[in-house]
Amino acid sequence: LKQVMKLQEQNHRIVAPPTFHACGNGRQVVVTEHRISVPIYREQERSPRMDVAFSVVEEVKDLDTQSWFQSLQSSDLNPFQRASQYVQKASLKDAKGMCLYLQGGPGFGSPPPITGLAFSEGSSWGAKALGTYSRIVLMDQRGTGKSTPITKQTLQQRFPDLFLFDDDDSSSDNIATKDALESQFAQRPEDHAKFQSGLQQATDYMAQFRADNIVKDAEAIKEALMVPLEPGSPEPGPRPYGCALGQSFGGFCMMSYLSLIEHPPTICLLTGGISPMLTPVYDAYSALWERVKERSLQYYDMYPGDIKVVKTIVKKLLEEPQKLPSGGTLTARRFLQLGMGLGGSPSAFASLHNKFANALVQETEQVVFTKAFLKSFDMDQPFDDYPIYYFMHETIYADGPENSPTNWAANRAYENKIQTPSDFDYKLTSGMDSDAKPTLFFGEMVFPWMSEDYVECGDVGCQHLANALATKSDWPNLYNGEHMRQVLGDGRCRAAAASYLDDMYVDWESSKKVLSRGGPLEKCKAYVTNEYQHSGLRDNGANIFAKLHGMAMGSVRTPS
Repeated sequence: LKQVMKLQEQNHRIVAPPTFHACGNGRQVVVTEHRISVPIYREQERSPRMDVAFSVVEEVKDLDTQSWFQSLQSSDLNPFQRASQYVQKASLKDAKGMCLYLQGGPGFGSPPPITGLAFSEGSSWGAKALGTYSRIVLMDQRGTGKSTPITKQTLQQRFPDLFLFDDDDSSSDNIATKDALESQFAQRPEDHAKFQSGLQQATDYMAQFRADNIVKDAEAIKEALMVPLEPGSPEPGPRPYGCALGQSFGGFCMMSYLSLIEHPPTICLLTGGISPMLTPVYDAYSALWERVKERSLQYYDMYPGDIKVVKTIVKKLLEEPQKLPSGGTLTARRFLQLGMGLGGSPSAFASLHNKFANALVQETEQVVFTKAFLKSFDMDQPFDDYPIYYFMHETIYADGPENSPTNWAANRAYENKIQTPSDFDYKLTSGMDSDAKPTLFFGEMVFPWMSEDYVECGDVGCQHLANALATKSDWPNLYNGEHMRQVLGDGRCRAAAASYLDDMYVDWESSKKVLSRGGPLEKCKAYVTNEYQHSGLRDNGANIFAKLHGMAMGSVRTPS
């Protein structure tokens, strides 16, 4: 009965028929799309539940396997029957053959197989991993992708009282002034009490979407894929994933895995994802601002003509912010957030330059923005579609009460830098005619003013929720340095990491403290390079996976 109840709670489904994909060089893969149900609040005995989605990619090596997966395409099978037959056929008694992928973010789903992650031989890290592991598990972390999503719309449905004071018009310029809002609260005391209760409930809800729960969801996925124990069977020994790979924020999640899970994946690989757990969040952002400055100057070294273009755009937006098709507002500060992409792929500089080349209507003395330029911001800045990034980004640094609250650390670091005349002050530099003082871009930071500029982050409810998360002072711990050293030192786990010296998103000096002798990841082998930016896994994934996997296994001697 206990096993039946567990399976019912797990609610494992394969929601669509399996799909086959020809990858060339004799390789065919099959993709199955899964859902399981997990508790939202793990500390509650009878928590409400939500879906976590994941895809499994595996190679089809013979006709019998192909025929069996084709049988799962039958319209006579419902999603539960497909999942049950899949688990019984696979008959997995351990997870040694599984390689789990943890995506960057927070707030973004895993790359979709084939379109977002190729599996032709040598084309990606996934293709390389499939040569060693029989199943690649691509997980949409809770709140992202095809998992139960977090958007402003879903928050409105779940916590209607949080939005009692929002204007019916969702335009972001309808946020009431502080005095006007206080007046509304005073005039509507019953609604204000409901609002405060809704705010607390929504804050508690959003607090469940961090790495500590993400890695427990990953464990639940593993359990769902393995065959259930026979009644009366003894409890099995540890059954960890054979391998897991974490990119960027996924690497932060991997550090939580090593901290919180007794038997983490046997091989843990991290790319651009060493959390600065030994550096206070304010100091981490202060260092990142300097990295953003250097990356901005490198951009202008490549495209010196864009110094004047950017200043022209910033000056115009300071005078006259632009309404965007989505309903948001293009301000000078929002425009400068385009710099977030400068630490990505090798083509990032060229992409930004091309955007500026088409920004202004030609053959006019006035500064007029093209419609295409304005429309592009709705695609290039996904905070409206992925507000979890805005709400939760700084919380990934809130490692316990001693590192809480984050209190808009990136914004505080910026404000400190412009207290005296500074290269960081875009209002100052945009008014200078000299090319010697270019206007610097912003990086991977979130700001309290985003609730004014981004329509899906705006209005009273979202603004107060963002501030409640930023000022939350009782965050639980995400990391346990002693446990990391134990699992890496006693043979339970081996780890290797790629750290990028010029990374604009993760400060190398902060990572170095964590990797150094005596640090939490002293047993993790490090490949340190300036050959790649943060996107190394995307740009040369097959080689990076092979190198790191070899380092962890001992077949590649790096460090030398």
